[in-house]
Amino acid sequence: MDDPDFLMGDDTVIGSTELNGDAQTVDPSVLVMDTSTHETSPRKEDLPILSYQNLATASSPPNMLADHDLVQHDELMYSTDPSSSPPQATSEESPETTAPMEVQVLVNAPPPPRSSALPRSTLRSGLVFDARMKLHMEPEAGDHPEKPQRIQAIWDTLYRAGLVQQFGNPVESPDRLWNIEARAAVKAEVTTVHSKEHWKFIRSLQGRTMQELKDMGDARDSIYFNLQTLDSATVAAGGAIEACKLVALDKLKNAIALIRPPGHHAEQSEPSGFCIFNNVAIAAKVCQTQLPEFCRKVMILDWDVHHGNGIQHAFYDNPNVLYISLHVYKNGMFYPNGPDGDHLHCGEGAGEGRNVNIPWIDHGMGDHDYLYAFEEIVIPIAREFNPDLVIVAAGFDAAEGDELGGCHVSPPGYAHMTHKLMELAEGRVAVCLEGGYNLDSISKSALAVTKTLMGEPPDRLPGQDEDAFDTAPQSNASKLGAATVELVKKQQAKWWHCMRQKQPPGPRLTPQSVQMHDLVKSWRNMLFDREYGMQTMAIDRNVLHECFEDNVLVSDNFFEPVSRPLLVIFHDPPGYDVVNDPTNEVLQNELHNSWLVSHECRDVLKIPLTVNHKTDGTKSYVDWAHKHDFAIADINIPKVMEDWPDPGDTSERARSVLREDRGDYQPARPLEDRAIATREIAKYLWENFIEIGEFSDVFMMGIGDASSGLVEFLGTQESVNADESPLRHVFTFLAESPLRSIKRATDDYIGTWYYNHSHVYINHKHHVWQYQRMRKLRKKYGKTIQSQFETIGQMLEEARDNVIRILLEETEDWRAEQKQLLKLKSAPAALRLEERDMRASSAPGAVRSPGMPPIGMFSVTSPSPRSPAKRA
Repeated sequence: MDDPDFLMGDDTVIGSTELNGDAQTVDPSVLVMDTSTHETSPRKEDLPILSYQNLATASSPPNMLADHDLVQHDELMYSTDPSSSPPQATSEESPETTAPMEVQVLVNAPPPPRSSALPRSTLRSGLVFDARMKLHMEPEAGDHPEKPQRIQAIWDTLYRAGLVQQFGNPVESPDRLWNIEARAAVKAEVTTVHSKEHWKFIRSLQGRTMQELKDMGDARDSIYFNLQTLDSATVAAGGAIEACKLVALDKLKNAIALIRPPGHHAEQSEPSGFCIFNNVAIAAKVCQTQLPEFCRKVMILDWDVHHGNGIQHAFYDNPNVLYISLHVYKNGMFYPNGPDGDHLHCGEGAGEGRNVNIPWIDHGMGDHDYLYAFEEIVIPIAREFNPDLVIVAAGFDAAEGDELGGCHVSPPGYAHMTHKLMELAEGRVAVCLEGGYNLDSISKSALAVTKTLMGEPPDRLPGQDEDAFDTAPQSNASKLGAATVELVKKQQAKWWHCMRQKQPPGPRLTPQSVQMHDLVKSWRNMLFDREYGMQTMAIDRNVLHECFEDNVLVSDNFFEPVSRPLLVIFHDPPGYDVVNDPTNEVLQNELHNSWLVSHECRDVLKIPLTVNHKTDGTKSYVDWAHKHDFAIADINIPKVMEDWPDPGDTSERARSVLREDRGDYQPARPLEDRAIATREIAKYLWENFIEIGEFSDVFMMGIGDASSGLVEFLGTQESVNADESPLRHVFTFLAESPLRSIKRATDDYIGTWYYNHSHVYINHKHHVWQYQRMRKLRKKYGKTIQSQFETIGQMLEEARDNVIRILLEETEDWRAEQKQLLKLKSAPAALRLEERDMRASSAPGAVRSPGMPPIGMFSVTSPSPRSPAKRA
């Protein structure tokens, strides 16, 4: 072909790589297609049907397939059984292509194992590369990062390394990669993941003008189209399918597929992020559908620096596909943006727990961070899942030198990760290229991965000195990397046994054993009763969970029908610190060296450190409010909530298994459950006491994880920001807890109200500050204040003066009334009698003395009206 823009029609060749036992050639039965009703292209006779046998006679260079290799885009249903009847094409777009026609096969079957004693280790490793995938390129001249040179650069590197079977060489080289001939995926395969509308849209690109293609690409998310996009995308998906099927059928030991355009961002009905078809997801679904006896469970490991949102959504409720993704997240500020890539998205329905996101907090992760995540999360969960096939969505944009990814994974790092994955599924690993935009980085990284697949041991990691290298993986991982791994482990412990903390052997608990949190709760209640007269509130168990029993304390003036301000505090349970004996290497927890560390009453820690740990916590706020005649409600949100309903989980069996596995250990409830608990107790107090009470001004404080539930309550309770609402201000304190935004579907201004009535104090090391410089936090997150301290106790002490100032300003009217009332009570009896007569004479229907002007006074027993400014 001389015309590079020649457009393939729908009457071209269908290629198949279906296997026929151990034969050297493939007989896929009869592939069907009718060309009798189609006009033959004037250039059709110039288009040869190439196989690897006659490719040596082609005019293309030895390291590259001909650019005019053919592709067929009609859908094709075929069976893995060689004895099955000839399949029929069922193209909706081309209904006339129904008559059978035998066509030449494009591939050879891989050779059998060289040794029957070592049936898998003596199999060949496979390689997918096809020049048709280079046809997809930016319509206008430019240096787009997702360019055809990506796969060519990797192929050239493998060729120069001597790993590729040379075309035209009749002697097979068992130490080289077996060339897997790619073929175009058909509609029946693509639509296992994508909608029919998506398929039709990509097909329609062939008939567009260049301007139309440019406009359609610009209207979408990080994508471009050209006239050959369909050709390249279907060959990429077909190449992934064939690589995975040959590995699953034990015809190849493993395989690497150099395919583009990439696929893991492509959604069901939308291309995005350089991706047209979701190659890996399509390959996994086709293998599960066509090879159920070989591919019942599939694991997809995505080490691309971007989150594979398309793969996650394709299998989010599928219990037989485990998707694990390591990616830069940056609090949802890194592509593809949004919350789907955080550690809390773990699957739904039957697929709950089958989605594992390892979201790096920031750029800069390196070999040790990735390998630590592999050793602590990826490999343990994968072993427990026990897959039949492992597919790697291998983006190399986390490699050292890739400016888009900003991470530092070396080629040996990728080799070590590949080597660990080869322990799974008896070594059935198919590596499919995704991202990676530095040609040098992706070439070296792919070469290291390929050598490992072929049996070469991984090289040492850069800078790995035996004398200086710490054998503990966590010691070599960065702080951000280790923190991310621990966060994910805690989240995934709900579904995976290997993620649960191993308990050392010890004495079994007896019925007489008492939990420390019960002792602390009893001591706390006694202390608040002695100092402030605060008593536990009886709760309605028909409305609230029994875990709130003895966890809600209210002051003795809480129920009095007298106008006064109210301070409500929601906080986490107390903890404790232990001072260990510095002369004893065995760490022992001694009661006389253990100190209560709580938000409501924190003692002075007698630890010889340079940091001043002295802080009064919320107890100083309670003490101040008590002295100023405030009503007080102190609510402790417990971490242990036995049989608290899991959101969306109705499986009692899962809960019973969890209780059996943990023994005497009681895991803390996750943040979501505790947020629900906080929201419910706040709603109970508001509707039954606060809203209908005599409180002049109400102030709420949320401390730690309890702040999440408080914000949820404010968003769901519409009366909190009504004109007659007594709620004046909300204070929250966050150290490690997530920052929540207020949401209400029926109120567009709730964010502005929350911003004007809130103070959100946040630890200065909280990850939210790393992104505020890039994008200012919106009002729906409240009025955020960066604290100079790290711990909640220090932050409470730091904010005390400002909080008290706000409390005084907001209760100014009430305190003026109290002074007036006190003045009247202390006045002489005659003056009080005169005041009483004056008040009586001004009453409706009273007979006033002649010549006396009417006298009007506000009653001191009812609150005075607040100014519109303060009400706003």
